[in-house]
Amino acid sequence: MINNPDGSVTRPIILPTTAASPDHTTRIPVLSKDVTINPDKNIWVRVFLPREERDTSPPAAGAARKLPLIVYFHGGGFVICSAADTVFHDHCAHMAAEIGAVVVSVEYRLAPEHRLPAAYEDGVEALHWIKSSGEVWVSEHADVSRCFLMGSSAGANLAYFTGIRVADSVGDLEPLKIGGLILHHPFFGGIQRTGSEVRLEKNGVLPLCATDLAWQLSLPEGVDRDHEYSNPMAKKASEHCSKIGRVGWKLLVTGCEGDLLHDRQVEFVDMLKANGVEVEAEFVRGDYHVIELFDSSKAKALFGLVKNFMA
Repeated sequence: MINNPDGSVTRPIILPTTAASPDHTTRIPVLSKDVTINPDKNIWVRVFLPREERDTSPPAAGAARKLPLIVYFHGGGFVICSAADTVFHDHCAHMAAEIGAVVVSVEYRLAPEHRLPAAYEDGVEALHWIKSSGEVWVSEHADVSRCFLMGSSAGANLAYFTGIRVADSVGDLEPLKIGGLILHHPFFGGIQRTGSEVRLEKNGVLPLCATDLAWQLSLPEGVDRDHEYSNPMAKKASEHCSKIGRVGWKLLVTGCEGDLLHDRQVEFVDMLKANGVEVEAEFVRGDYHVIELFDSSKAKALFGLVKNFMA
């Protein structure tokens, strides 16, 4: 990462990307297309729809066979990556097929050019777009009253704080109704090092220096890592949990012992439970940060958890 004089960065990490595939005449199991939400901010979404759903007649309004909706936020420490990256494209496509859902993957603004809470604001804007856009794949095939916010790593943090931002005004989103939050290996931090951060400081997948840099570039200027965006356990925990409790959302949190974020994720789950939030947690032995993005068998297991959680 190269810092530029204007406060931006040059990102040397360029991941392979995949173009959307909206053509229903192809034989791929899941179709996808990109839709611009806000051209001034370059906010857009990639919508994923199982092809067999596209090939059937649109269900009647309110029909039971409309698919649940997953609004997904990609990872990358708020600093790198895109909804078009192959790893996230494939993850969303497989998820749409395995779960039987319409998936809306959000392209949000990155730091440090746009420090937090810019990404959270983009998440909220995406929800309002879903509510009012009339985009045909969403309006004809998704049951927006069965909506779940999901993200991986920093995207899980984004899903959580997007939820917190709309919790006091859920009526403004109707007919979209959020049923819960799905946090896949959520990205949290803090000033005091945890046991897993010390133990896995030089981890080859996600080392401590990478998380430190991500928070340095993404948090608002002048704050430390105990800011609520990084450490929701240190600041405003009861306030956030009260908001979740009032709207009756449930949470699914997944992680693994081979991830240096593990101890913070466990602390986060304990905080939720202590404040009366309904939460399911799944922490497995070994593995590494967001392994499900790279291992198809692990992904299948994750999708099974998500499907049961959404039922």
